[in-house]
Amino acid sequence: MSQQKKSPQSQQKSMTAEAAARIHSAEAHANGGQVSKGSFTARAQKTVAAKANK
Repeated sequence: MSQQKKSPQSQQKSMTAEAAARIHSAEAHANGGQVSKGSFTARAQKTVAAKANK
């Protein structure tokens, strides 16, 4: 059996505040300034905020 190397895209990385802000901005721009409650963007922002408060 051969072992396969993981590509950089398959490795998990922590959500950063900069990444969450970038995602938030893109969604807001695409939706007329609105970000849906419970969307991936909202959950990403919530995760970053929770990590910052630890």
